[in-house]
Amino acid sequence: MKAVQYTKVLTKFSMGCAALMCCTTLYSQQLTWLGGLPGLPTSTAYSVSSDGTTVVGSATNNNGSRFAFRWTQTNGIENLGTLGGNESEATAVSANGQVIIGWAKNAQGLNRAFRWTSQTGMQDIGTLGGNQSEAWGMTPDGTYVVGWAQVASENWRPFRWSQNGGMVNLGSLGGTSGFAGALSADGSVVVGWARNSQNNARAFRWTQQTGMQALGTLGGPANSALGVSADGSKIVGWAQDSSLYRRAFIWTAGQGMQQRLSGGTSVEARVVFNDHITYGRMLSPNGQWRAIFWDDETWSKDINSTVPHLLENGSYLSSVNAASPNKRFIVGYGRNTVTGYDEAYLLDTLVGPIPGDVNGDGCVDDFDMLLVVFAFGNTGGPEDINNDGRVDDIDLLTVIFNFGRGC
Repeated sequence: MKAVQYTKVLTKFSMGCAALMCCTTLYSQQLTWLGGLPGLPTSTAYSVSSDGTTVVGSATNNNGSRFAFRWTQTNGIENLGTLGGNESEATAVSANGQVIIGWAKNAQGLNRAFRWTSQTGMQDIGTLGGNQSEAWGMTPDGTYVVGWAQVASENWRPFRWSQNGGMVNLGSLGGTSGFAGALSADGSVVVGWARNSQNNARAFRWTQQTGMQALGTLGGPANSALGVSADGSKIVGWAQDSSLYRRAFIWTAGQGMQQRLSGGTSVEARVVFNDHITYGRMLSPNGQWRAIFWDDETWSKDINSTVPHLLENGSYLSSVNAASPNKRFIVGYGRNTVTGYDEAYLLDTLVGPIPGDVNGDGCVDDFDMLLVVFAFGNTGGPEDINNDGRVDDIDLLTVIFNFGRGC
């Protein structure tokens, strides 16, 4: 049986490693600095589509005025305009790149939450009875939008908006203001911060069933939730400790708020996935913000140290603001020393075919493993990953070493 050969293959592990190295060069990382807009040289990216072809954010001039941009691989960076005023910011894009949200000033100079599509252009989605609003988070399909909006008393309240239900006030923790910045993939879990009766900002989790619930503290008075996993089970952000240092945290229902370890005194966790992988930023001892990630329960790692070949003349990545669902595309801002400005970036962690993805579904998994095992000894075909004319131990090792990529 060919399954018996599988066991024999594993005994050739050390012999196959050297040959495997030539296979893994089929892919490489790529960093794209997105630049700015005319007269607006500084930029930051807040969101990326699933396939990495669309990025949104804002570009800033020397006076601090911001304008929303959309970047695409086809057209580069484009100004999305305003609602009649002189500023705007794009904060999220749908998975297919077709829907963009953010805020823009209207003709009266008031910030208003907007929803943009190529068919409708920029549309004001309203307030909670006051004058101003901003949109900061959206589900991948564009169905739900969250942010903050003024009520009639002009206090801020977190909101969740949908095309059918309009803008809904998510309540408060006893204070006068609040902000919703992220939500789960189905829109059922919303996270952000709200002030309590002592006027301290506290991270919250909201659902239709529970309402708004505070997530606890790390010993200090203030904290904020910045990101939530697709299934809503994990929440990340920053929280002050008893020394008032800003620490990154991860929250789950079972463990509550736990500090994510890092070497800095000012740290933020911004993006989290179902498997606990987390992205964010940390203030280094020399005063630079540095893009970081956690891939397990231990200390943070500087993303810059993983892509030194992509960073010219001392350039560095300062923050991860968003990542695509498969973690392939990462966006934020960094220092581009070639232009001398802080700029939005798009980091593609995998360019080209994924080694070991035999069936071409973008994920190296059990199906690819079985395809190689049951084709073992055959000549040619997609299972012959290194194209040497035979499906053998090198092809199987390629799947093993890349297992989980793109999934």
